[in-house]
Amino acid sequence: MKYFGYSIILAVVIAPALQAQPTVDKIKEATYEGGPLPEGQSAITTVVQVLLDQAGISPGVIDGWRGPMSRSAIRAFEAREGFEADGRMDQVVWDALGGLNRGAVLQEYQITEADTADLSDPLPEDYADLAKLERLGFMRVTERLAEEFHMGEEFLRDLNPQAAFSAGEKIIVAAPGDRMDASADRIEVRKEVGRVAVFDKAGKMIANYPATVGSNQLPSPSGQHKVVGVAIDPTYAYKPDENFQQGDNDERLTLPPGPNGPVGSVWIDLSKPTYGIHGTADPDSLFQSVSHGCVRLTNWDARELAHMVDPGVPVVFVDNGS
Repeated sequence: MKYFGYSIILAVVIAPALQAQPTVDKIKEATYEGGPLPEGQSAITTVVQVLLDQAGISPGVIDGWRGPMSRSAIRAFEAREGFEADGRMDQVVWDALGGLNRGAVLQEYQITEADTADLSDPLPEDYADLAKLERLGFMRVTERLAEEFHMGEEFLRDLNPQAAFSAGEKIIVAAPGDRMDASADRIEVRKEVGRVAVFDKAGKMIANYPATVGSNQLPSPSGQHKVVGVAIDPTYAYKPDENFQQGDNDERLTLPPGPNGPVGSVWIDLSKPTYGIHGTADPDSLFQSVSHGCVRLTNWDARELAHMVDPGVPVVFVDNGS
């Protein structure tokens, strides 16, 4: 997905692909055989990512790559289950995920007319140009479907090498499970590990998401705040005099809604002025970039969280935690 200047890319480190590229058959047959997850991209990492997602512990983008988002998700799952939280795959984690008796981690999906409709033309990067448009929508069918099924867009294509991604066509996608149906009583933004943990009234962790949390230049707040409101498919108010300046734009602008906007498809407003929890146009960048003070999630994780919160839910920023 294209990203429009809302983050500063610090570094991209791609592990060498020591394993053969995972195929549909390899993923369906994959089982855990002990030790850490393989370096690079693998079928078993794909399985673990989907099982974590199904368990309410988001790995971020399902793409089969062993990386920091997957490790942080394993650590969060271990912490929730009461295990030693070291972020390393082991037999205890595999068994707790139900790996041996797992259900489907892949599923067949038939592309609809709606999936192929209302695509945006390639979007400019300059905010002044974006402000002239009606919507910052998906630019490709694969981009829309990858977000729907919590996948990397390239990984979606790799699993369906012969697909034209046209209406009526059947493809294979991840099976991340249904959206969490629960109510949040407290949210913790864990700055050191880059995760957002959600708790119910009993104090049980019901969900946990990878996040980009602030930067040295514009750090996220500390202490306790609360949810003020939720906007689905929000416009974005660009205020260079209050937040940051994008390019040469020194005038206030209103950018139209859409998943490829600076705050993605969700804005959860916080009582700390100008701060919020929101989505992103570029889910792959979550652990490779910094945000302008806010808390950035994948669009799908932000949508799930938005359906669990009400105004008044406390949001606590903490320095540590799994």
